Amino acid sequence: MEDIGAITAVHHPVRRRIVDHLGLYGASQVGRLARALDQQVGSISHHLRMLERAGLVERADDPTGDKRTSWWRSSGRSLSWSVADFADSPADAVLARSAERANISTHVGRLSAWHREGARDPEWNRAAFSTDTLTWASAQELAALSEALNATIDRWRRSIDVEDGTQRRPVFVFAHGFPTTP
Repeated sequence: MEDIGAITAVHHPVRRRIVDHLGLYGASQVGRLARALDQQVGSISHHLRMLERAGLVERADDPTGDKRTSWWRSSGRSLSWSVADFADSPADAVLARSAERANISTHVGRLSAWHREGARDPEWNRAAFSTDTLTWASAQELAALSEALNATIDRWRRSIDVEDGTQRRPVFVFAHGFPTTP
């Protein structure tokens, strides 16, 4: 089970952006992160320390050897959790639900931004996708689908050679599966 501190740490909007940025672009100096995310250096430093305590980022060596600047990188840790994981602690369950809402808000916000701003390029319009289905499944079958999707996405992500010279853009992939009524 994930630590509630790590879950709540990453679901702060600025911290989520820091983790995403470091995951995409690799190690970065605090000032560069601040400029890239349009934040103050002090704020970025604060959020990096919070993420470090949660085990989501770690200090990195300055590639130039200059010891006067602070560099950080993603720890590579991913989080997988459910609100049900915290059923034994009402306080943690409240935090988990709040983090879940923040995560969904991030997903919907990114999708909305794509439809509002990014959907002008025909090539990317053809590549972008949405998929859904309504079917019958047990909890175990839904959990198996989750594992299969995560494994497929992870294999796909690792298969991309970001150093091959191909022009790429950051892409966000998400899927949700949950019980419902028609």
